[in-house]
Amino acid sequence: MQDFFHVPFAWFGDRTAFRHFRTPLQFFATGRPLTEGMSYVLDCAPVVDGYTADIGYAGKVGDNPIWDRIAEDLLEYRELIVRLVRERRTLDEVYAAVDAKIAEHGYDNRHQVYPGRVIGHQVTRMRAPRLPAGVNLFGFGVRTLQTLGRELVSERLHGRSPLWADGRASRHAPTPGLWAVEPHVGFRDVGLKFEELLVVTEDDAYWLDDDLPHVHRGRALAAAR
Repeated sequence: MQDFFHVPFAWFGDRTAFRHFRTPLQFFATGRPLTEGMSYVLDCAPVVDGYTADIGYAGKVGDNPIWDRIAEDLLEYRELIVRLVRERRTLDEVYAAVDAKIAEHGYDNRHQVYPGRVIGHQVTRMRAPRLPAGVNLFGFGVRTLQTLGRELVSERLHGRSPLWADGRASRHAPTPGLWAVEPHVGFRDVGLKFEELLVVTEDDAYWLDDDLPHVHRGRALAAAR
């Protein structure tokens, strides 16, 4: 791996729910130890040959019944998102539907704490050979920032945005391509998310892979309850 979309993140305990986060600097590492009963969230985005794999994974140490319930419910968000994208609902409508499901479960929307309130973003091949690999600015690779800036301008000319949020810029049907999607929910001091790549075509949508640890885990929890 020679480059990254953003630096890797690891959050423990109440930091998985982004409690008291006020600035982007609070996403970076602290001295918080991981102890028994804690939840954790890992997020990494390696870039190989210009291709980005932005993924997130949640876990726990020991027993945590709240974590188990959210992990099971996460599958509903996964199914809801792909179904609505297949229906060609606008991105802000999908965001609102996820918000409604989060409220129905009694949780908090935590992806609204991310910069731009994004639940996802488009992933394209990075082509910026003039800039150095492995160099970051505010946690994002400099090649990422150049590519993202170019996409923001290009997509805006077509009335679209590569950032998936709940504002006016996302009032358009999903743009064909790859999207890194990361619904992040919390309850009290427990936060969970997954981040996967969603493939969007002109008339269909599907997750790049269904044989994933968090998918098997959620199904096992549902079967055991």
